[in-house]
Amino acid sequence: MGAPPRPGGALAPFRYPAFRAIWTANLFSNVGSMIQSVAAAWLMTDLTRSHVLVALIQASATIPILLLGVFAGAIADNFDRRRVMLWAQTGMLVVSAVLAALGYAGWLTPHLLLALTLMVGMGTALNGPAWQASVRLQVGREDLPQAIALNSIAFNLARSVGPALGGVLISLWSVSLAFALNAVSYVGMIAVLLAWRPEAPPPQRQPMLGSIRVGLSFCWSSAPIRKVLLRGLCFGLGVAGFQALMPTVVRGMLHGTELDYGLMLGAFGIGSILTALWVSKARRRFGSENVVSAATVAFAMALLSISLAHSLPHAMASAFLGGAGFVSAMTSLNVAMQLRSPEAILGRCLAIYQAVTFGGMALGAWIWGSLADMAGQPVALRTAAAWTAATLALRLIAPMPTREQGRIDSVEEPEAHANVARR
Repeated sequence: MGAPPRPGGALAPFRYPAFRAIWTANLFSNVGSMIQSVAAAWLMTDLTRSHVLVALIQASATIPILLLGVFAGAIADNFDRRRVMLWAQTGMLVVSAVLAALGYAGWLTPHLLLALTLMVGMGTALNGPAWQASVRLQVGREDLPQAIALNSIAFNLARSVGPALGGVLISLWSVSLAFALNAVSYVGMIAVLLAWRPEAPPPQRQPMLGSIRVGLSFCWSSAPIRKVLLRGLCFGLGVAGFQALMPTVVRGMLHGTELDYGLMLGAFGIGSILTALWVSKARRRFGSENVVSAATVAFAMALLSISLAHSLPHAMASAFLGGAGFVSAMTSLNVAMQLRSPEAILGRCLAIYQAVTFGGMALGAWIWGSLADMAGQPVALRTAAAWTAATLALRLIAPMPTREQGRIDSVEEPEAHANVARR
């Protein structure tokens, strides 16, 4: 037998049984979600020719985070996070089952499809802050950055496998089967959460609006966190150009099939996975600012490249580069938030980060989809590339926090933060 992963190593979080179980269940759940995402996006291109509606399907997981994220963060801090995740996962299972049933019956319309995918997105918005805040209960603090990176790998591994499986399923069978498989994929996570009994202090209940105000006040008063939030918003706005328009790029520019769309998303996921394996080491060596800036350049190049693509291999190479840039930036931003947020208000801080970053993606999906309707996909993609490149100016006005700036090293928050959280 090989030696166990050393503390602080890339695979060290797998030493913890709870992390292993949740990571594995989450991987399968993410695969199901990606299969459903591919099926919903492709079905929408069958139901309508509107680039905006197709883009909104792609943004259906991010729009609820923008609208509900801060409330979800307050819920994560005021209630048992494991129970919050259980309710969210169960709700997504039910909605996905309804989506499958309506698909088999042939009753789905563009607006009904959008409404149901938005409801799944509401479950994602509720689940996200509780899930991310619970990572500290699964691993030791020294392994937290690696755990975040491994969770990113699970998501992007699903992004690699799920779209290809989704493309095969909807080309050989139907989108309804893809929706049904996603409903089944939630069962494993629900079973793991029912068995998990973390040792955590009981949450201190506070009025909902007061809880939200405390989280907003802390994030606004923290200069390092303000910079992370601004970087997340601006990067998310540009990222949406790639992700929201990918289905119409495959169908309109490349004249591709469902399988081609799956391969494109698979290439994006593979680029993400390979990058996630070494991005923590790169941050330690070069610093977060250089990693995020390099990721921004890579994503801008990916957007420009895909706007010029006329073949599937060219588009897949662009997607691979985009995946590398995406995971480098998003993982670095997430780690920066986790390490600078007190435990007592961690759920709210992460929810605010998600609301800002994914809200930028939702806004970008609408902007780039509308521009594609008016001027065509290449123009929209090149404009998104120009925006992404322009955000490099943030190196000067909102640089990423340095390694020790604003960092909370102890598990028990500084008294000032604890007092703020209790008021």
